[in-house]
Amino acid sequence: MADQHESIDLMSPPADPPGSAGHSWFPGPPPPIYSCTLTPELVAKAREELQEKPEWRLRDVQALRDMILKEQPNLRTRLDDSFLLRFLRARKFDYDRALQLLLNYHAGRKAWPEVFKDLKPSTVKHVLDLGFLTVLPHPDPNGRFILCLRPGRRCLLLFYKTFSALYNLILLAVSLLLMHTCSSPSPCAGKWKPNDYPFVDNVRAIYLTLEKLIQPEVTQVNGIVILADYTGVGMSQASNPGPFLAKKVVSILQDGFPIRIKAVNIINEPRIFKGIFAIIKPFLKEKMAERYVLHGSDPRSLHRHIPRSVLPQEYGGTAGQLDMCAWSRLLLDSEEEFIVEFCQPDPLEGVVFPDSMLFDGEQAGGGQDEDTFRGLRSQLYYCY
Repeated sequence: MADQHESIDLMSPPADPPGSAGHSWFPGPPPPIYSCTLTPELVAKAREELQEKPEWRLRDVQALRDMILKEQPNLRTRLDDSFLLRFLRARKFDYDRALQLLLNYHAGRKAWPEVFKDLKPSTVKHVLDLGFLTVLPHPDPNGRFILCLRPGRRCLLLFYKTFSALYNLILLAVSLLLMHTCSSPSPCAGKWKPNDYPFVDNVRAIYLTLEKLIQPEVTQVNGIVILADYTGVGMSQASNPGPFLAKKVVSILQDGFPIRIKAVNIINEPRIFKGIFAIIKPFLKEKMAERYVLHGSDPRSLHRHIPRSVLPQEYGGTAGQLDMCAWSRLLLDSEEEFIVEFCQPDPLEGVVFPDSMLFDGEQAGGGQDEDTFRGLRSQLYYCY
């Protein structure tokens, strides 16, 4: 069996990669041999929310590992404890659902080679340098890291979604509207023109960020929070690449990535955003709808959900100025980790999936999606 995985290092990256000393605010990658890093409080939380029993943890990991080797013997994937635990926790230790999530995780790479081929931080340095996203150095009081997206700070393409994809993309940290507007650059930014690189490079940067965020056990248990700042976003010079791109992002991130998005805070949103949310809110489950908060330009509203002590000065906080370069440096210093993880032969070579596992946009019936999209677009312009 070992020769089936010889092209991939099944162990996690070294605990102390080069440059890690300068990123002490973010946990390092897990060691090769699993050792629980959860505090007693987080162990109790994982037991209550994720059905994780510490005394059975490694038994559950071994059960999932055995299922992979028996049911998908050709799948080239990491089999170490730390990696498989991500999928078990994301599916509350349901073996079958965890295996399905793992298969979706790898199937996403096959469905979208433009995103996943040669995926490493150095290939999206131009995106990182523009300050499109960052992770705040201080977690919130619930121990959740905060992913900060600032699409209005960059000259990005307008990206409308189909109705069914809309709220999922917000939830999964892909900006709801990526506007073709320009504003003053951040300290880590240069001026970018929309034709400089394809939109999928932004998706690549987001995916790399999520991969790094999910490494610490604290994130696997607590989840993350999104803070999306739409300052500078407008309706001018909009363009539309169509709904299939949005649906691919949804399929890959929602159904094929082991991370928990616990809250989405939207600030300085344009009027069109309120119209979009009004359209989709009746179709959201109450639990999901409660995770979205539209703060407008009211900092006091934001501070009721994210305390000032963890926010930068730009958002009325007391945690210093926003450093858009820090996360970029951390990712670039983790280059070797991503080379091991993504710059390998196709992990699904020889693996056959049923048609039901094809991602939306890969199957027939796209015309109906286009009609739905056109109808939604007219409503959005009306709301705006």
